[in-house]
Amino acid sequence: MLMFIIMLIIVGLIAGFIARAIMPGPDPMGVVGTIVLGIVGSLIGGFLGYVLFGKDVSSGAFQTSGLIGSIIGAIIALLILRLMRRERV
Repeated sequence: MLMFIIMLIIVGLIAGFIARAIMPGPDPMGVVGTIVLGIVGSLIGGFLGYVLFGKDVSSGAFQTSGLIGSIIGAIIALLILRLMRRERV
């Protein structure tokens, strides 16, 4: 269980960092925010992967395609976050 949490944090950090690098802009969040963005992106990417391709964790918990899906999910989450902030202002 501890190893799962550590991997979740590491993958979240990587996916969130890459998503923020691909989509530069005014996103005032620190390291914890970037990790949360990556974790949410992993959930979104995992859901989309399951819906589109029918793959789940029985195919292996950590895969390169899962990291790419996490990055794509983090980009989607970042877009949603920016849209929500724009409407509030």
